[in-house]
Amino acid sequence: MTNWLEHTVQIEIDAPIELVWNLWSDLEQMPRWMKWIDSVRVLEDNPELSRWKLASGGFEFTWLSRILKLVPHQIIQWESVDGLPNRGAIRFYDRHGSSIVKMTAAYAIPGFLGKLMDNLFLGRIVESTLQADLERFKQYAMQKQAQS
Repeated sequence: MTNWLEHTVQIEIDAPIELVWNLWSDLEQMPRWMKWIDSVRVLEDNPELSRWKLASGGFEFTWLSRILKLVPHQIIQWESVDGLPNRGAIRFYDRHGSSIVKMTAAYAIPGFLGKLMDNLFLGRIVESTLQADLERFKQYAMQKQAQS
């Protein structure tokens, strides 16, 4: 039995949608702002697929992810096709000079692990980490905007 946990976080960034989209859609740059993501490699022979590695503490997980939907300046939706089961979407909202980035991420945990850990506690850790990731992305985007 597997339990799916889902989290949604968002942030407003005082930067144009084009810049925000270009930075986020370069998947291999994600370790710059996502604390638990150790590496992302887009497959050369199939750019819809990417190999991800998550490392936190003594834990390490890998997975192959497929982009299900990609609409420039609007959405990147994905799901894992092997490894750590996960899925989600990053949505982008143009606020004419600023942008909103909204991330929804879901992941499966084995039922026995869910019984060992309080899902609410685990959820708070993941959600606070994702929100901190968005804060780091905002700083990254603001830095890139200042450089241009």
